[in-house]
Amino acid sequence: QVRLVASEGGWAQPGGSLRLSCAASGFTFSSYAMSWTHMAPGKGLEWVAGIYNDGSDTFYADSVKGRFTISRDNAKNTVYLQMNSLKPEDKGLYYCAKDRREDRTYYSGTYTRDEYDAWGQGTQVTVSS
Repeated sequence: QVRLVASEGGWAQPGGSLRLSCAASGFTFSSYAMSWTHMAPGKGLEWVAGIYNDGSDTFYADSVKGRFTISRDNAKNTVYLQMNSLKPEDKGLYYCAKDRREDRTYYSGTYTRDEYDAWGQGTQVTVSS
């Protein structure tokens, strides 16, 4: 059974940092690219960052480029999202997501539900002063 269990989110002031993690089980973690997605209050799910199965390349939405870093540790079956220089618009729920297929070769920059087949439970991030 595929499981993605995200760490608790947290609160940060604008300009602050938070680190999210997502522990995977029930599948061969090192075979699948992983992503983080974000749902701001009152809005739909948006793709934030992705990483190839072997960690060889990472991709970011323009809104977080230069501020967020996605990484993974295949030995620990865990994907991370380091969030720096947080802005109020970064608040919301963050979900890690597992690719449906093993052959990811690019990221479009948009969230397409059919590309994924498992999501973490969502972790709340609050950014306020």
